[in-house]
Order: sequence, then structure tokens, then C-alpha cells
Amino acid sequence: MSEPERRPGGRTSRTTHSVLEATLAELIDHGYVELGVEAVAARAGVHKTTVYRRWESKQRLVLDALRSAAADALPAPDTGDLESDLRLLARSVVELLTNPVGEAAVRAMVSASSSSPELSATLRDYWAARMASMSPVVDRARSRGEVPAGTDAAEVVKAMGAPLYLRLLVTAEPLDDEVADRSARAAAVAARAGAFVAGAG
Repeated sequence: MSEPERRPGGRTSRTTHSVLEATLAELIDHGYVELGVEAVAARAGVHKTTVYRRWESKQRLVLDALRSAAADALPAPDTGDLESDLRLLARSVVELLTNPVGEAAVRAMVSASSSSPELSATLRDYWAARMASMSPVVDRARSRGEVPAGTDAAEVVKAMGAPLYLRLLVTAEPLDDEVADRSARAAAVAARAGAFVAGAG
């Protein structure tokens, strides 16, 4: 999937920024299904043809807006201890999921992923990249001998994050630092016990 052309600075850059910000705002107010390109254009103060010329479809517009919102990857802390690193990561995820833009972005991804095979595949790549950005905390723990050789870093990160996304999307339970710390602790304990080594169990 091609992405809209980005030019540094100038009117084009300002217009792109305005449209993506308007898209996120519409996602917060109306969700993915009800989001309309004309409403985005009106909110951004541009003509709808400007939006269609650059993004071609609502799916591509939303995907680019989500990429823009998540441009800064969650940090991969290096405290020298796996559980401490996972705790910082989990708290970053909670911070993301408890602000309006982050929550709307995640809900939009879930809704959008079923709208087309192309978008679903792109979102899978997006999440894989997010997992990869957090994997160094497990890679370093493995090099320290803190977890067994063969530990799958992505699976550890998923185990840390899954309870948090479950609370947001399924059970509607509160999200806070205590929940983040508990998720991090459980993932760290399981990783040290070898639960995420390929073929374990």
C-alpha cells in the first residue's frame, strides 16, 4: 500500500497535519464506522477533493492517521532487570490506552481490521513492528541469562500487553499502574520459567 506523499515544511505539510489531526478527532467523536471523509475535510478546513486526492479512501486515511498518532514508538527501557523494564512498558501502554486519542486509535484499529483484507494485513504488519520495537527488553534479558535461551521476545511482550487490551476492549475494567505492574510481573515470571521458549510445555 502506498502512502501519501510527504514534503518537508510548507503548505502541503500543514495541510497533511491538519487532515490527520481532524481524522483522529473524528475517530474520537464518531468511531471508525461513522467517520466520514467529508466531515474530516470540513474539520480540517480543506476541500474533500484534497483529502481524496492524497488518500484515495477512508481506510488509507485512517491508517495514515493512526500511524501518525503512533509515530513515536513506546520506549524500550533498559533498567537491567526484565520485570522493571516490562513494568515501564506496561505503564506506557496504560498511559496510551487511557488517553482519548490512544483509546480511539486502538478501537478504530479493531473496527477497521475487519473492513478489508488489505487493511487487515497492513495492521498486522503495524502491530508486528510495534512488538519489535519493544522486544529489546527481552533480548537483553536473554543475553543476561535472566530468561532461557530461545525465549520468544514478541510472545513475552504480548503476554505483558494482552491483559491491558482485554480490559479496554472486552471487560471494560479500569486501567491503572497497579494493573500494569501486575501484568508485567506475570509476564516476567512466566518468561523466567521458560513459558515462552519455542516448544515449551
